[in-house]
Amino acid sequence: MRVSKRTIFNVVFFAAVLLLTFAGVLKGVSIRELIADMRRAHSGFLMLAVGSVLMFLILQAVVIHQMLIAVGMRKNIWKCMLFSFTGYFYCSITPFQSGGPPAQIVNMKKEGIPISTSSIVILIMTFLFKSVLVAVGIWYLLFGWTFLGEYLSGAFGWFCLGMVLTIGFTAFLAILIFSPSFAKRISLAVYDRFVERGRLLKRFRGHRKRIISFMDRYKETASFFRSHRKQMAVLFGITFLQRFFYFLTTYFVYRSFGLYGTSAAVITMLQACISISVDLLPLPGGTGITEALFLQIFRPVFGAKFVLPGMMLSRGISYYIQLFFCAMMTVAARFFIGKDTK
Repeated sequence: MRVSKRTIFNVVFFAAVLLLTFAGVLKGVSIRELIADMRRAHSGFLMLAVGSVLMFLILQAVVIHQMLIAVGMRKNIWKCMLFSFTGYFYCSITPFQSGGPPAQIVNMKKEGIPISTSSIVILIMTFLFKSVLVAVGIWYLLFGWTFLGEYLSGAFGWFCLGMVLTIGFTAFLAILIFSPSFAKRISLAVYDRFVERGRLLKRFRGHRKRIISFMDRYKETASFFRSHRKQMAVLFGITFLQRFFYFLTTYFVYRSFGLYGTSAAVITMLQACISISVDLLPLPGGTGITEALFLQIFRPVFGAKFVLPGMMLSRGISYYIQLFFCAMMTVAARFFIGKDTK
């Protein structure tokens, strides 16, 4: 099997970021003591944390499943799980989470789903995913100044940067979804400037009619979802629940050490703040800055003794174990995707 240069670059970049992160986090730390502290965690709560991550991934598959049914592309939930897990795998190892959507579109095409349909499905799915963060972040800014000041005093700049990037990106997605005619004009303008009259992407010359046809089908699918507001509201609710399960992982890790005093609501809100801060940074999975923010924000919650082992377990479950699950399903997708169109 031929491996592309881009794949090699992504793997090398991911490995380099990972090594630098662990080198920084573990500098001057006794590995033996760290392992001993981590082994004190109750396995039952850790299994609940793993279950939360699985629910996070499965609920994404539910969203994909419902959206495909809505446009008449009925696929069983197993195939939708393969779409979901594969997308998260490539998002986790590529800068700006850029690898997930193309991988999902390729897999959906193998299942007989037109690119115009899969593109808008993934676009709306991403829009809902980011909209949850925007809604949570705006709520903090309107009603949670005391909370932000108490826990995020040293990381407020990262939070504000994350909010600006997330709102901007979500607004851009909204334009593509709710103004497909504008998206069509932009696509054709880019094609004319960089393909027909430019020196880039010469192999795509002569495809203007194909682009117009694609954008027309895209417009029809986008119009369908715009006209089904109740269904969009349900999908937003599922996406909100999906995000909640991800944020809840840290609470189960907190409880695994026998710690009390901070509620599940506060811990999930703090984890949400970290997600808002790092979601659109150009690092695979927010590696590096996520660990640093966790150690800073959760120190008053976990205490000096357990904040590092808590970070290692929380991050290990919510990112690295998730990455392992997604990698296994990505391998499975090679054997099951495209074998039939049911």
